[in-house]
Amino acid sequence: MVQKAKILLVDDRPENLLALEAILSALDQTLVRASSGEEALKALLTDDFAVILLDVQMPGMDGFETAAHIKRRERTRDIPIIFLTAINHGPHHTFRGYAAGAVDYISKPFDPWVLRAKVSVFVELYMKNCQLREQAALLRLQLEGGGGKAALGATKEPAGLLAELSARLAAVEEQAEALSKQLDDDSADAAAVATAAHLERKLTGLRRALDALEPGTGNGAASLPSQN
Repeated sequence: MVQKAKILLVDDRPENLLALEAILSALDQTLVRASSGEEALKALLTDDFAVILLDVQMPGMDGFETAAHIKRRERTRDIPIIFLTAINHGPHHTFRGYAAGAVDYISKPFDPWVLRAKVSVFVELYMKNCQLREQAALLRLQLEGGGGKAALGATKEPAGLLAELSARLAAVEEQAEALSKQLDDDSADAAAVATAAHLERKLTGLRRALDALEPGTGNGAASLPSQN
């Protein structure tokens, strides 16, 4: 069973959270509510999120301050943040949102289809990265000698393990290529395109490490790409 991605919704108004849940429910992911910046930061201490939808105007800690805290933490600094705001003070206000680390800045009322499409891109990228980390973990076990059998739940010979790992990696590569083609247009978010390119580079490194383990290569100590 594929684990669902978590999406953090941050807004001090319950009706706005309810509206966001209605819009994003079609993605069939886990939606987590936070009614303040403090509550959002608490949720981020224990859970991993694919994307954060963050309201700008909140009492106490506003969206900009919340984003600053998120970007200062090593655990959360790479989580995409989409700012949502009911006000528009012009280019300076929008620039402040991007300067705070947002990948997008959307004014209310927004198009539900557009918001859902933007969020779905970051969910897909998150899921591909999770799959990539899983493949890397299995490959590390194989490199360390024999542990990969237990991880795969079967007593396969090394050649069989390599074949299964290669097939799994090929599936992720195919999905990543399709996602990159989907993002290959002028309207795509620059942050999403950059994340997809980073994912493809990691896939290439993992494929090279796996190929180095094939019989006859003479390189049984291939190094794995960094998963950062």
